[in-house]
Amino acid sequence: MTFEEKVQAAMACEFEFNAISDKPITVHDYLRELLLRLWAEQEGFSGKRPFGNSGWNYDLIPPLIKAGLIDGTLDQDGYVEKVDEEEFDRIIMAAIKSM
Repeated sequence: MTFEEKVQAAMACEFEFNAISDKPITVHDYLRELLLRLWAEQEGFSGKRPFGNSGWNYDLIPPLIKAGLIDGTLDQDGYVEKVDEEEFDRIIMAAIKSM
């Protein structure tokens, strides 16, 4: 799979994220909601807790590992044990640029 194909697959990757919806959302939906909150809240935007909890930038890692789009492992509870953060950042940055 080429890098561009990985980025497109990442954008379409679905996962559960109750802070936004009670239905599965895509990575694209997540990034769009993040930008909408930034725009709407402006100076009041919480870069540390935009969805109510810290570590929000790691919300996308488990679904991308499960989909085989980034290298990493999850523990039995679905928490990240190991991840290639450089690869993750490259894919998310490219996904944002493609929006």
